[in-house]
Amino acid sequence: PIRALGSVPGLLHVASLFRLLLLLLKAAQLYLRRQWLLKALQQFPSPPSHWLYGHSREVAESTPLQALQPRGSSYPYLYTLHLLFFPPPFVLLQHEYLDIVLMRTEPAFPGIHKFLAPLIGCGLLLLNGQTWFQRRRMLTPAFHYDILKPYVGLMAKSVQVMLDKWEQLVAQDPRLEIVGPVSLMTLDTIMKCAFSHQGSAQTDGDSQSYIQAIWDLKNLFSTRTKSAFLQNDIIYRLSPEGRKNHRAARIAHQHTDRVIQLRKAQLQKQGEMENVRKKRHLDFLDILLLAQMEKGNSLSDTDLRAEVDTFMFEGHDTTASGISWILYALASHPEHQQRCREEIQGLLGDGTSITWDHLDQMPYTTMCIKEALRLYPPVPGVSRELSKPITFPDGRSLPAGM
Repeated sequence: PIRALGSVPGLLHVASLFRLLLLLLKAAQLYLRRQWLLKALQQFPSPPSHWLYGHSREVAESTPLQALQPRGSSYPYLYTLHLLFFPPPFVLLQHEYLDIVLMRTEPAFPGIHKFLAPLIGCGLLLLNGQTWFQRRRMLTPAFHYDILKPYVGLMAKSVQVMLDKWEQLVAQDPRLEIVGPVSLMTLDTIMKCAFSHQGSAQTDGDSQSYIQAIWDLKNLFSTRTKSAFLQNDIIYRLSPEGRKNHRAARIAHQHTDRVIQLRKAQLQKQGEMENVRKKRHLDFLDILLLAQMEKGNSLSDTDLRAEVDTFMFEGHDTTASGISWILYALASHPEHQQRCREEIQGLLGDGTSITWDHLDQMPYTTMCIKEALRLYPPVPGVSRELSKPITFPDGRSLPAGM
């Protein structure tokens, strides 16, 4: 027996037994944690589910909002779902319960958000704790009212470029696919307003590649969150989806790297740095670059690109989604669309460009915009992981770790 153990087959046998033991221990750990979670959730309602895979099939075969929305009428306050291989998510729908969670400094649920890291890095969206507070304090001046006011004119110019292109297209076909052009318009706007970009993303072929890469990355993110097998980083990197994700992320990063390097080269020109320092308010990218140039190691190249990736992605994509749905809602209700048109024409006439001061003189249009965003929110949900137990107004509680 001793000689057999020392042989190669014997060692392989021992290694196989060891791996099997580790697998059984991991399975036991997952089972015990799941039983603990199910016991903690017994006091909360749950839609009927399959005895083995719970609600996994329904969630996998639909979008997240489609999976959650129909249950809102039956469970108007809160409910839980049971998913195979995943911790059971606890869904809150009413503000009395949401306020308690959102007013606490709970970290975002890492199980899902970590999949965004290859796209946007570890920026404000994924940071937690003291680093998040420091970074947010540094960037808050970029959103001061006085710096936002002049941006309205830049936004109007970007919109006009898009409308000029639409006038040419409708001469050929009255039907328009608007999501792509609106995405290019919002990207053009964010690059001019926040990144001191002088060109036009709406006529730049590289920007179209970036938009396509973002669409691919969003679809791949959605696919990965629904698949138990693709959760593993090694398996995902070797899968076709993982390779496609890597290619799309490389295209997106190349785009932001060009924006950063172009602005950095401009700042390094003689006298340009002093001109920027004299500004009363700096834009988003200038704040980051000056912090890096003046404070050295306080902001690494990786940190800087993560913030640019985060803001460029979140700043143009969610805005484009919101605008597209607003236009859809207005097109679906022509009578409200006409009232908005008459209100804006009465304010601007036929040729006046919109300014900051006009924004609070369009009450009916503002109401329609807000209602469309309520019906079709660009970000319909957020996730949190409890670091401490929490008690709701009705006396029921959830443990830490949910």
